[in-house]
Amino acid sequence: MRTVVIAEKPSVARDLARVMGAKEIKDGYISGNGYAFTYAFGHLVQLCTPQAYGFHNWSVSNLPIIPENFALEVKKVRKDGKQVDDAGALKQLNTIKWLIDQAEEIIVATDAGREGELIFRNIYYYLQSNIPFKRLWISSQTDKAIKEGFANLKDGSEYDSLYQSARSRSESDWLIGINATQALTLAAGNKGLLSLGRVQTPTLAMICARYLENKDFKSTAFYKIQAGFEKDGISFKATSQKIDKKEDAEASVAKLHVGMDAQVTHVEAKETKEQPPLLFDLTSLQQDANKKYGYSADQTLSIAQTLYEKKVITYPRTGSRYIGEDVFEKIEELFQHLADTATESIAVISKNLIGAKLNKRSVDDKKVTDHHALLVTDEKPAPMPMDQQNIYNMIAKRMVESFSEVCIKDITTVNIDAAGIELIAKGTVIRQYGWRLSADQVEIPEEDKNNDDQDNENAALPKLSPAEILEVLQIDLSERFTKAKPIHTEASLLKAMETSGKEIEDEELRQAMKDCGLGTPATRAATIETLFQRDYIKRDKKKLIPTEKGLAVYQLVKDRSIAKVTLTGKWEQKLEEMRANKVSYEVFMKHIKDYTEKITKELLQLRIAIAHEELKPLQKGKIKCPKCANGQIHLFEKVAQCDHYARGCDFKIWRTLNGVFLEEKEMKNLLEKGKTSVLKGVKNQQGQLQDAALLFENFKVNIA
Repeated sequence: MRTVVIAEKPSVARDLARVMGAKEIKDGYISGNGYAFTYAFGHLVQLCTPQAYGFHNWSVSNLPIIPENFALEVKKVRKDGKQVDDAGALKQLNTIKWLIDQAEEIIVATDAGREGELIFRNIYYYLQSNIPFKRLWISSQTDKAIKEGFANLKDGSEYDSLYQSARSRSESDWLIGINATQALTLAAGNKGLLSLGRVQTPTLAMICARYLENKDFKSTAFYKIQAGFEKDGISFKATSQKIDKKEDAEASVAKLHVGMDAQVTHVEAKETKEQPPLLFDLTSLQQDANKKYGYSADQTLSIAQTLYEKKVITYPRTGSRYIGEDVFEKIEELFQHLADTATESIAVISKNLIGAKLNKRSVDDKKVTDHHALLVTDEKPAPMPMDQQNIYNMIAKRMVESFSEVCIKDITTVNIDAAGIELIAKGTVIRQYGWRLSADQVEIPEEDKNNDDQDNENAALPKLSPAEILEVLQIDLSERFTKAKPIHTEASLLKAMETSGKEIEDEELRQAMKDCGLGTPATRAATIETLFQRDYIKRDKKKLIPTEKGLAVYQLVKDRSIAKVTLTGKWEQKLEEMRANKVSYEVFMKHIKDYTEKITKELLQLRIAIAHEELKPLQKGKIKCPKCANGQIHLFEKVAQCDHYARGCDFKIWRTLNGVFLEEKEMKNLLEKGKTSVLKGVKNQQGQLQDAALLFENFKVNIA
């Protein structure tokens, strides 16, 4: 065995081993043909918890926690209320160590992206290896791509900047997440764990802000006049501009009557070329899958990952919507593949694209980063579940759309004067369907609808010319109401995350913003899922609704910098610049550490406001604080807490201990004398009730 290949998961290791001729299955690896193919299970190694640096308790005096140098440890799991090493991770790490101790070379075959690089490097540095390593960098899992990748391995050092970007992302998330979470939780007193995060919190802020804006929106009435006309057997409608006051609208409509003449004042016909959509990256795929099928971002990512491992699509965690010239040269082969294997509608259009002049809007070498846009591969798909078939078909359809001709429309706008009231009619005629011949009819979400344009839109308009007289055949006055921005769905949230909340409709402008969005295409789904796990948001059909807990956290931090979308977007931009060797790890992390100190201080200052406004004690008992000695213990409904909480003492204790609620007298006995009187119904460790006193020693309560 000369070369150890480390994949991200067992299924990928098995596939690589099969292609490269390794067949001997061992415990934790596959060997043969000079290789040993082993694997992680995602992250086997993680950044150490605060306990590893000596911070065992949550205390104001500990904050901010900023390690001088970050250390690594085996992945942890919770067992019997404690954090312990994950036994499976530890076993696999030992296997990897044993293999590389005998190896001459390592090939990194984790996913070709920021997170995959971090998974390998954490293992490599934790095991303190100095074996040289090379990088397998492929965009699909087909046998052909794997063989080409092994024939063209890259030097591992070429990806040092990618690792530094991944490392910085991981360490900055740790610093901000650990310190902000502890600071806010301590500040809020008895509100329970309140988790904050570098990307998580601004994402929650966007959801809550939109929800409250929608809920508090006061709808106002406006009015529109609509008139019906006909010429050459074609009926059409023309609509006025908005009229704000009812009396003005009624006065205007009173000037009109059926049978009166109206004059065409202006006719403008414009040819419009509508370019095809760009190819999918992960985020745009997730958006469309949510609109069309209601799939969550996490579901779509999971389905796409399965299709990738089945070799039928390219690498899904891509942030690019473009392909390079080298990939474009093979596109016709993929159309031939789709013509032979795809559903009938896709197959027919694919066949027509073979030999045709293809649209190159999605071809740009400069806009391809780690991976190109999503494509199908030349692997024939086996029968698959409906959800996988849906996502595969979406990617295939987008391919035939993106390389098809432009859609050419004639858009005509007609202005009509009726008794001094301007009415507007619009009509669209498609002269060349182009890419729209295969386009999905995805339901237009509320946030993308423009009702004003729809009012004026007609399926067809007759030929009209200025000064022409038309007869008014119908008159309507309608009352409309202004609408709030709709509550976020996952589709609209992903769009907002991509552009740091900026409302940008143009595809290419949005693409230019992607480096300063919230998170990355690979991490946005996980961020949204984290908000569900924290009980900060819930689903109402497609809508994302904040819970009471989520709104409470938002109200606490909405004016703090940790909730600012643009700040997090700037960090993402710096991480991308680091990947491109434009920003150093040291400069970025200095900024993050300074920010950590600032936000921790900001959040701890909330204690004063919370203590003053919300934590009003039921009793201000004359009980000396056992921790700081200067403070007095205040008795709340569920806890007893030092009144010097806002000045640095974080002592508090539950009022119900071992099943017994302590009134002021017994709390005074416990905290000042170290022992209560004999109490009835004290619950022991076995859950049995007995009469006993409670002891207070070393800040722990036990039965005497």
